[in-house]
Amino acid sequence: MTATAEPGGATRADTRDSDEPRPASAVVLEVAGLDVRFGSGPGQVHAVRDVSLTLTAGRCVALVGESGSGKSTLGRALLGLAGPNATVTARRLHIHGADALAFGPRDWRTVRGRRLGLVSQDALVALDPLRPIGREIAEPMVAHRLVARRDTGSAVRALLERVGVPDPEQRARSYPHQLSGGLRQRALIASALAAQPDVLITDEPTTALDASVQARILALLGQLKADGTGLLLISHDLAVVEALADEVAVMHEGSVVEAGPVAEVLTHPHHPYTVALLDAVPGRRRRASAGGPPPAPRAAGGGADADGDPLLVVTGAVKHFPVARGARRTAVDDVSFTLRAGETLGLVGESGSGKSTLAGLVLGLLAPDSGEVRLAGRPWSRRPERERRAERHTLQLVPQDPLSAFDPRWTVARILGEALAAVDVPRPDRRTDALPLLEQVGLTDAHLDRRPSALSGGQRQRVAIARALATRPRLLVCDEPVSALDVSTQAQILALLRELAGSLGLAVLFISHDLAVIREICARVLVMKDGRIVETGPVERVFTDPHHPYTRELLSAVPGEIGRAARAGTVPSRPAEERTEMTEMPEKN
Repeated sequence: MTATAEPGGATRADTRDSDEPRPASAVVLEVAGLDVRFGSGPGQVHAVRDVSLTLTAGRCVALVGESGSGKSTLGRALLGLAGPNATVTARRLHIHGADALAFGPRDWRTVRGRRLGLVSQDALVALDPLRPIGREIAEPMVAHRLVARRDTGSAVRALLERVGVPDPEQRARSYPHQLSGGLRQRALIASALAAQPDVLITDEPTTALDASVQARILALLGQLKADGTGLLLISHDLAVVEALADEVAVMHEGSVVEAGPVAEVLTHPHHPYTVALLDAVPGRRRRASAGGPPPAPRAAGGGADADGDPLLVVTGAVKHFPVARGARRTAVDDVSFTLRAGETLGLVGESGSGKSTLAGLVLGLLAPDSGEVRLAGRPWSRRPERERRAERHTLQLVPQDPLSAFDPRWTVARILGEALAAVDVPRPDRRTDALPLLEQVGLTDAHLDRRPSALSGGQRQRVAIARALATRPRLLVCDEPVSALDVSTQAQILALLRELAGSLGLAVLFISHDLAVIREICARVLVMKDGRIVETGPVERVFTDPHHPYTRELLSAVPGEIGRAARAGTVPSRPAEERTEMTEMPEKN
């Protein structure tokens, strides 16, 4: 790989051995001096600056960097999708030897899908909401005349099976909104693979996936690479980069500041920005010597109510959903746990394990079929909605994707004003009261008049936290709040949540598939599988001495330090009879 760098940047040019044969036909993508600018005049944004790279068949090049560094813009420019307001220039842009700088719209339609495939980050936006995913996946096959229409059904089912979608025949008839985030992402990957592209550009392909599904997708991408597909991986997850990529380019403010073999760049970085980026990675943050380790998570039972009753008590909660032909699916099965003020409790498990349904029960958005949820010592789940409405502001959700949770037409001031109205703040005072909320999450009055689309991912997540805090809640339910954020922004948000839990005495239910994040921020963790809590306990004990086979399986599927320890067997095993006893562990106090 060849990459250009700004002055002072560190570049390890051409990672191939000089005697390694590379026929010209092996080069599937070649870029030299690529620039992308948006707008014109004084307000012009120079998003990508003089980037060069070469991708050969059967290799993976990763692009890493903070949000706004130009990674996704570069990826879309390579597909001719930079946008109508973009000006793209380059000394050279070759796709399979063809000069893409001379492509017209018809040329690009021929290339996209067949030569270059794209897996975008936001599957809910990328998938057509008005048609089943089976038709979405079949479209590239039909457009490029790879499969006869009568055979698309079996081809779609085979692709869904390949990316790990359960019950592919039924899922092919589902619409995107009927699928979980993980299932949508797998459907999007299947769509990108449908035309068997020579180059696959994957923009955060595993962001929405739990550890076990992530491992399956990484294995699939690794097999594609072994079969000769060239991969351009855009990711903020450096453990995924380490597991899949051969070479890495670090982008900062549109430029490649360091590039070279993954093992060398990630272990012996040259550029100060790369060093700072690596120090922000969960796990590394715990060991960083420069600023010292982060504060330890609050101990179980800490907080304002440490000596009193738990704030939240869930006892024997069960929730069923109807499925075809009068059958029903059990999403939550006899779940019990407690949560105290000032404590952050982690909830992990694979996609479809019941985590989001359990969060809905806690928030009172769903009613349990049996069992009970109690809040501050009083019944919560069984009370009429008109009674709960007066207390609903004490529970707040921080969603995974604020961009889809916010009204795109509203400014930040109006978004926060709506939440302040719920606690009877008069309209004239709402803008004034919104400013301390922004300052509390590290933003300023300059953000009040911006709309969500004008904010970075990290800024949107901060606004989501500010909106949740506006009602002065006692409990935050955080559903994958940092999964879409780069590691440096992720570190800031986690530090903010840790500080808020301590200073405000907030109880936090933290749902995440990122076990390194759970290990950093949570005191205790619940491990969920098929609707049941199969293991619970202090995070360090569960992660270093898991009792249940599924916990061990989940840990071993994680790329990076945690997974390596589990796969190496340094996580102690338990006798079979003891593991069996741990299949259900209701919390005892």
